[in-house]
Amino acid sequence: MATRIVILGGGTGGTLAANRLRRVYTRSEAEITVVDQDDRHVYQPGLLFVPFGLTHPEDIVRSRERQLHRGISYELSAIDHVDIAADRVRLASGRELEYDVLVVATGAVVQPDQTDGMTGPGWMEKVFTFYTPEGAGALEGALATFDGGKMVVNVVDLPIKCPVAPLEFCFLADWYFHERGIRDKVQISYVTPLDAAFTKPVSARRLGGMLEARDVELVTEFNTGEVDGENGRLVSFDGREIPFDLAVVIPLHGGASYVGRSPGLGDELNFVPADEHTLQSKAKENIFVIGDASSLAASKAGSVTHFEGEILVENVQHFLDGEPLSASFDGHANCFIEAGFGKALLIDFDYDTEPLPGHYPGTVGMPLLEESHLNHLGKLMFQWFYWHVLLPGRDIPGVSSKMPLAGKRAVPGRPEEGRTEEATDAEP
Repeated sequence: MATRIVILGGGTGGTLAANRLRRVYTRSEAEITVVDQDDRHVYQPGLLFVPFGLTHPEDIVRSRERQLHRGISYELSAIDHVDIAADRVRLASGRELEYDVLVVATGAVVQPDQTDGMTGPGWMEKVFTFYTPEGAGALEGALATFDGGKMVVNVVDLPIKCPVAPLEFCFLADWYFHERGIRDKVQISYVTPLDAAFTKPVSARRLGGMLEARDVELVTEFNTGEVDGENGRLVSFDGREIPFDLAVVIPLHGGASYVGRSPGLGDELNFVPADEHTLQSKAKENIFVIGDASSLAASKAGSVTHFEGEILVENVQHFLDGEPLSASFDGHANCFIEAGFGKALLIDFDYDTEPLPGHYPGTVGMPLLEESHLNHLGKLMFQWFYWHVLLPGRDIPGVSSKMPLAGKRAVPGRPEEGRTEEATDAEP
């Protein structure tokens, strides 16, 4: 009898996991089924460019089913719940899927309704988010007619998908208003619950400096309790207020709702706890987690999901063969940070090593933590890699799931913010 592998979610993680597993197992060896509630696969990094007219929603959406290799079944249905004890998934359609291995890949879900006032008066009129195709499209129209005033970019709370995207929005907004000749009429503020522009000291200083150079106000430790679109103000839990004429808000994120209806599967935010190195869930040994659906300390970014894919498939094989799992995932993440004016930065880090200057993927390569046109081209090229290399489950030559140490430089005088001892000895 063929092994039954059920994958919940047909986004980045679910698609590449299914395709990688199909390369490993023949149809007679494994039945692979992917479940999702719709057939719209969104290239999420492209949402950043929609508000500025640099791409359009229809250009970044494809069929989920058509991204899957032959021999993979696609089930179009919402998920009601997972019965962990019975190894069974109950679908909203009423159908039940039994499994030998379950892969949870349903990502993170934006929850604008969880913040007081956000979806009330002013929603999609002066309060927007670019984290959905609909929101990004509506924001394009708002920016095109915005002739001046105070624009705030607000992160309500963490974790969020693509943590650098709100900063990228600020940089692109600076460029966009310069292009329109009205930059001197627009005040841009970046409002974050963090105590700096980003989560890691070296990159936080670099990115904070970029905000300052672009005359973008940085407001830290602001925990948004209310978005008052009618009166144009953000209100923090401690009573501080920030006025706005246009608000670009990154809402609260949580896991998929079915996780909360599946006792023992998720945490209070509906993310699924898993071993940070093996990706095996803490709920049951035959459940694995990939991508934004997990509660891992790794960044919720597409690159992380790509690096996880190789290890997840390897560990599914080990599990089915009764072998010890490989504890090899190191939290590796990298991403291009669009800086505007045809330039971008690149950062590369893992659980233990913060983003540092140098080059990627080795001593010769793209510059890290530096604005360059080469990085901007890399950001644009990634969309092609996404559809044709990452989703099909192929490896990128020269790019490993393990974070490379060669090419990274320690920061002089700040050993506590540099690398591990092994990395410090890496070739500059």
